[in-house]
Amino acid sequence: MRVLLSTYGSRGDVEPLAGLAVRLRELGAEVRVCAPPDEEFAVLLAGVGVPLVPFGPSVRALVTGMAARSAPDPFRLAAELVAARFDTLAAAAEGCDALVATGLMPAGARSVAEKLGIRYVYACFQPFELPSPHYPPPPRPGRPFPADVTDNRVLWNLDAERVNALYRAAHDGHRASIGLPPVDNVRDHVFTDQPWLAADPALCPWQGRTSLDVVQTGAWILPDERPLPAEVEAFLDAGAPPVYVGFGSMPMRASTDVAQVAIEAIRAQGRRVLVGRGWADLARIDDRDDCLAVGEINQQALFGRVAAVVHHGGAGTTTAAARAGAPQVVVPQIVDQPYWAGRVAELGIGAAHDGPTPTLDSLSAALGTALTPETRARAKAVAGTIRTDGATVAAELLLEAVSREKPPVSA
Repeated sequence: MRVLLSTYGSRGDVEPLAGLAVRLRELGAEVRVCAPPDEEFAVLLAGVGVPLVPFGPSVRALVTGMAARSAPDPFRLAAELVAARFDTLAAAAEGCDALVATGLMPAGARSVAEKLGIRYVYACFQPFELPSPHYPPPPRPGRPFPADVTDNRVLWNLDAERVNALYRAAHDGHRASIGLPPVDNVRDHVFTDQPWLAADPALCPWQGRTSLDVVQTGAWILPDERPLPAEVEAFLDAGAPPVYVGFGSMPMRASTDVAQVAIEAIRAQGRRVLVGRGWADLARIDDRDDCLAVGEINQQALFGRVAAVVHHGGAGTTTAAARAGAPQVVVPQIVDQPYWAGRVAELGIGAAHDGPTPTLDSLSAALGTALTPETRARAKAVAGTIRTDGATVAAELLLEAVSREKPPVSA
């Protein structure tokens, strides 16, 4: 059996697919992944022996490079990604039995599966893509919502119109080129009536939140056996557990002094500091030996050895910290990150920073909450409820569904 996994996004969109790919392969499937051509994604997938089919422009270049500063045209990017799905994705899916699509609005992926007659699944790693009366839709480029509209049901209808405005012309034009009819609603066509939610049920309860028949598998976690770098081990052994601060793929442009603020706030709590460089390229602010800057690192090995984790609230980082029992301070930036910040606070496993731009006072206050013995005890208790079998659940569901649909082999 052959499966194609596809995404367009940052590491938080690619690493879960690597986790699913590993489980699918262990169950006997051949797997390949369509993902952005960024070197770090190629290294990640090569590390688990999964072939990468490069797809679309570099995400890091869009987020951190000149393209980000010059605000790329969302309509042009949408059309480019749709075209790539009908080209690169279609070629990669030849001979496959199933296609799983995630990441930035994968318009075109279902059409490719439809043309090839193979199983299609849409999956998301956070709930904010799925229509619900309980919250407004996520921000999308192109057409902002009217400020005076506050009814979530109305906003979700407007969101469908906005997705159509971004994607429908390119999407239906390519469908016509392969003999398929147009669709009325691109967003709902992509999502299907039964999307998968690859998020932990304890962190992200979802029952009754939408009319869709959501299949919640649990988070797709890629086991990471890499040792920590020697300099990190030496730093950890040299004193009390430090506080880790890193913002992943967030460039943090609104906080030009975020490293200064974070390091000073952590030091004010009497703690040492581990700075994750990330796409914001954070660095040490002086030569004091109570601070170490690190690049991409095994969070599974690190987070259980730190006093707290200060981060942006990506689904993967939130889950990794929760699983490790590490208290968290979430400084949310975009899309689903305020949701994860709220969940961390509601569960009592950390603090939600108010807004995306921390100051010395605001971050110190959040750290004061996260570093209490009560928060640490609660974080340890919740850690025991975090499921680790999400990728296995998803892999078994997918292979079982494909097996049911395939005709028996003649004798």
